[in-house]
Amino acid sequence: MERTPLKSMGAKIILITGGARSGKSAFAEKYAAQTSGKDGKVAYIATAQVYDEEMKFRVRRHRARRPRNWQTFEAPTEEAVLAALQQAGDTCDVILFDCLTMFLSNFLCNLSEEELQEEERLYQQAEQIGERLLETTSQMTCTRALVMVTNEVGEGIVPQNHLARVYRDLAGLLSQQLARAAKAVYLVSCGQAVNLKSLALSPEEAVRRDFGDFYYFSV
Repeated sequence: MERTPLKSMGAKIILITGGARSGKSAFAEKYAAQTSGKDGKVAYIATAQVYDEEMKFRVRRHRARRPRNWQTFEAPTEEAVLAALQQAGDTCDVILFDCLTMFLSNFLCNLSEEELQEEERLYQQAEQIGERLLETTSQMTCTRALVMVTNEVGEGIVPQNHLARVYRDLAGLLSQQLARAAKAVYLVSCGQAVNLKSLALSPEEAVRRDFGDFYYFSV
């Protein structure tokens, strides 16, 4: 009997973040497999570009972990990513997007030195990229979950070079933009995941919890 896809109005975004070698990709892969179920269709959107032996090694490790029946889309550019999301969104139960920061790195590396100096325009472009990703996600007819992997790149010292600082800033802003729209946001450290969204407080809620209603309503 042919399986009928579950129809939906847009996919729920699940954002997974963490540092290097934190286990975030492995968690994302298991989450996608669990969400899709035994007979579900999963699309894997790969944003990495292979330029050297180190990246080849990383890609081989990721491929070895993934089930063979997952459909893979090689999508290093925004045009390719949006096309893959549109195609998979109409045919697959779950989409795994790995990863947001590599996708952003590809975008920045294709810009000229002059374009990289226009920081205000870069901020606008990054926000617009996020809006297009969200708009495409909202139009998905079959996919129930879009699992997106990102990276915590801003927790160390301030980078010395301009490109690294721009990358850090835009990665943080783009991750925040998608986190606001996400159903859940998982932080992975040492292979352990915590749902930040379920623990998050607004500034008003934090003040009320710390100081009580009397302080909150009297300021």
